[in-house]
Amino acid sequence: YKLSVSPEMDIMEYCRKEWRGNTPVAKRMRKGYEAVAQKFASIRRIRGDNYCAFRATLFQALSQATQLPSWLQKEDLTMLPENLLNKYDWIKQWQLKQKPGKKMGEISDEIKEYLILLREKWKNISEIKDPIEKQEACDKLFKNEEEEYSLYEALKFLMLNTAIELYNDDKNGRRVPVFSWLLFARDTSSNPCQLMHNHLNHIGHTGGLEQVEMFLLAYALQYTIQVYRLYKYSTDEFITLYPNDPEEDWPVVTLITEDDRHYNIPVRMCQETML
Repeated sequence: YKLSVSPEMDIMEYCRKEWRGNTPVAKRMRKGYEAVAQKFASIRRIRGDNYCAFRATLFQALSQATQLPSWLQKEDLTMLPENLLNKYDWIKQWQLKQKPGKKMGEISDEIKEYLILLREKWKNISEIKDPIEKQEACDKLFKNEEEEYSLYEALKFLMLNTAIELYNDDKNGRRVPVFSWLLFARDTSSNPCQLMHNHLNHIGHTGGLEQVEMFLLAYALQYTIQVYRLYKYSTDEFITLYPNDPEEDWPVVTLITEDDRHYNIPVRMCQETML
């Protein structure tokens, strides 16, 4: 089986291995890693399929979870697939990774199961007090390929739901975050139906998350995703927040990227940073 999240490695050791040359790019990457190493001691590599943004974000969120997020506690969460299908017939075109070609009409029960699984795993892991045990539970979950992909299907569906809410809010004259305009300003996603067909259905198959979709993921999870974008070192985009005006009570997860396509995770905050 393939490791989804590799064991810890010293950040600077990893950097020296990956970026040896003296090209401007290698120098910039080394500077970027040095900056990350001020805050974090280690890095864990995330398996590079088209789910790596989901994998990195969810792994970090679960690793530090101490409670179940309020949106996961909602009674009607599991009714979401059924409720959305009743309103929007086009959701029948939803594609499941494990079952390509199966239509949403037949799989709303499966999405419901995935949402229940997400709630159950989050609850169980957040209740583990011992940090070593918690880490072991996360590692174990991300070694179970079937469960792991089921969780990503749940996340994708939550993103679709969030997109529909934002789209409707905007149409009804309510305030929406700026990224929502950008999301629906694309030729390929001028409404939630197109977003599903041209983007969400492809995540994990033929593509990963684009930047504007990182915002959508953050909103769906109600988490701030902080990303060290190493190739942007020494610009004001080196540390990018999704969303860039986060709610104060949203927890923060931190990722690292060298190119906005593949994401790894920094772990072990340096002691002086924590104080």
